[in-house]
Amino acid sequence: MDLYQLLYFQTLAKFQNFTRAADELALTQPALSRSISKLEEELGVPLFERKIRGVILNQYGKSFLKHVNQILQEMNIAREELKDMVDPLHGTVSLAFIHTLGSRFVPNLLGLFREQFPGIKFQLTQDTTQKIMNHLESAEVDLAFCSPNEQADHINTVPIVNEELFLIVPKNHNLAHREQVSLKEVANDPFVTYKHESSIRDVIERLCRSVGFQPTISFEGVGDATIAGLVASDFGVALIPLVPGLDMTKLSVLRVSEPVCRRIIYMAWRNNVYMSPAVTQFKTFVEERSCLIESTPFHYKK
Repeated sequence: MDLYQLLYFQTLAKFQNFTRAADELALTQPALSRSISKLEEELGVPLFERKIRGVILNQYGKSFLKHVNQILQEMNIAREELKDMVDPLHGTVSLAFIHTLGSRFVPNLLGLFREQFPGIKFQLTQDTTQKIMNHLESAEVDLAFCSPNEQADHINTVPIVNEELFLIVPKNHNLAHREQVSLKEVANDPFVTYKHESSIRDVIERLCRSVGFQPTISFEGVGDATIAGLVASDFGVALIPLVPGLDMTKLSVLRVSEPVCRRIIYMAWRNNVYMSPAVTQFKTFVEERSCLIESTPFHYKK
């Protein structure tokens, strides 16, 4: 039994089809079939049930796969550790972040970091908090910038951004001429807001309830630009973070006096996996510069 056999087994378990697994591994189908048969012979048990259009793991295969995943993960970790020992100032950081940080915060932060560590590269993912946390849980990313609603024992977090939320209304709204309003003044307005998979949705509803109303939702979206566009088209009002590029010919941006409309964005990471020197460098860099950094100051003019 060797590591190649374990990798072949893991891949076949994933695709449940010899042809697709062989293509993924750049092997011929007969070669893959011989490797699996030899592995089953060495173990003394069958690992798959053969079906007309593929295979599925049997009880022995499911049990064996758990151990194979651990073995291959440990080998990958060992390989990365050795590589990092040879060259600690190079490597790759896999970072996921929510959409509102993509226009200014993340680019500025990465620019400053790469001035000091030009050899470290980044793999970037932009998504909702829920999906980002799923990526983090499955170890697909090293670090996450988001707003998790729940804490887990194996996830550590540190606050990095204190982001203000603003009320946006269409230009023909009766409050459009104001610079500051109370949130309860739009209690009877329809709201354009984020889908529940975005953690900001919970923040917005909690803020509305704090002044005595549950918002009536006219549309649910994901992107800030979509929400702002629908407000501009008179679908309702919205609470959003300040984002560059809003069409101020069709919108008015108002600061909310009551309640205080802010949300905290965190850096999150798993505490039960290996963290490379590159990831550690970036994590420390963020922690040293992110003591509740204020979001972009309000500067839109009427």
